[in-house]
Amino acid sequence: MRRYRHYIAGEFCDGAGGSTFADVDPATARPIAEVALGTADDVDRAVAAASGALAGPWGRMPVGARCDLLRRAADILADRSADFVAAEVADTGKPLAWARDLEIPRAAANFRAYSDLMRGWADEAFQTPTDDGRGATNYTVRAPLGAVGVIVPWNLPLLLLTWKVAPALAAGNAVIAKPSEETPGTATLLAEVLAEAGLPAGAYNVVHGMGPGGAGEALVTHPGVRAIAFTGESRTGQAIMRAASDRLKPLSFELGGKNAALVFADADFDAAVAGVARSTFSNTGQVCLCTERVYVERSLYDRFVAALAEAARVLVPGDPLDPATTLGPLISRTHLEKVTSYFDLARREGATSLTGGSRPDLPAPFDGGYFVQPTIWVDLPESARCAREEVFGPVCHVRPFDDEDEAIALANASEYGLAATVWTRDLSRAHRVAKRLEAGITWVNCWYLRDLRTPFGGMKNSGIGREGGRYSLEFFSEIKNICIKH
Repeated sequence: MRRYRHYIAGEFCDGAGGSTFADVDPATARPIAEVALGTADDVDRAVAAASGALAGPWGRMPVGARCDLLRRAADILADRSADFVAAEVADTGKPLAWARDLEIPRAAANFRAYSDLMRGWADEAFQTPTDDGRGATNYTVRAPLGAVGVIVPWNLPLLLLTWKVAPALAAGNAVIAKPSEETPGTATLLAEVLAEAGLPAGAYNVVHGMGPGGAGEALVTHPGVRAIAFTGESRTGQAIMRAASDRLKPLSFELGGKNAALVFADADFDAAVAGVARSTFSNTGQVCLCTERVYVERSLYDRFVAALAEAARVLVPGDPLDPATTLGPLISRTHLEKVTSYFDLARREGATSLTGGSRPDLPAPFDGGYFVQPTIWVDLPESARCAREEVFGPVCHVRPFDDEDEAIALANASEYGLAATVWTRDLSRAHRVAKRLEAGITWVNCWYLRDLRTPFGGMKNSGIGREGGRYSLEFFSEIKNICIKH
């Protein structure tokens, strides 16, 4: 049994209340760690530590030194990759390759990217004429916000944590992180890495615990926390917005999605099938960018649906450490109950399940894990809840369309607007359709291809603001104008 403690003011410590909760391996449903249960008192201590760091060596550290520190952190994280992979797989149950080849390398890349971006940051200057002819100079400077709260989900724990912590530190802020109660491991290990890299005590703090009524709510409402960056469910984002509204805190939200894929008849067939299968079933569908609605041009529909069903059938659930495993479990019993409730609902709404729709038979100890079969629905009306609500599991609904306008209308008929994919060989159509889709990011003939300098975020109920590149650095800093009369 591991033990995960808070990290406050440069030290690992127990919670003020002394309570703990269990961290459960979703692949077996067995407890694997004991975790400190954070309270408002723990958040108070973390905010005080962050304020102390800002008033001390961290607040006085030059930009270049901060960037060097982030580079060192990236190198140490990469050197300790095996530790992070083990913690991530234990907490999430995802296949080893996903954590080893994607999530942990991307976490290190986040630190390197923001080190480089911050080092090259340029302020603006304007020469302003005056009536006396002497003129004035206006120039901008950026200052850190102060102590900021970072709240991240359980699906990509370290990747999404570093996606916020790296720019926050690069801009000179101090961070209080609240990882998901389902995945406390890598946020705790990151504290060791940042300390070894030379980050002063209090500049990065971790408080474990729950959201409503717990550490998460205390962090959002704390008067000493200047901003909140959150990734998670849309309803949770709405609750955070209400809780933070009294103090007008800046908010950065990357929220849910019911993402659409549009497959045109001229698409590279094999690439489209493989791409849609990947965007639907990767990480057991537990990625905000995953596809849950697939619209296929009618002349291609029957052939495509058959091929996609076959791609789903060959996925292998089971031991996450077995190289043959390609499908992990859902994160928790609660989430399992949610996803399987949609299986029942889909049947009532008239869906035909081409694959899945239930739980797989697995040997012990994985027979107790939170596994479900990859599931493809057809014949659902667009008004069905299963076609409109985010399931966040390895599921999709497929239906045909007849022309480009209909495909775009179907894709846009959603309260979400995070991501979309378009599969076509027609470059003119690709540009035309992508511009009309109501999505923060549209991939053409690919999925999950990211450039860390580009803006990332959603429209409608999928978020507020943009992350990535200068957009994150702008969120985590306050711009000031200075005017000097000549």
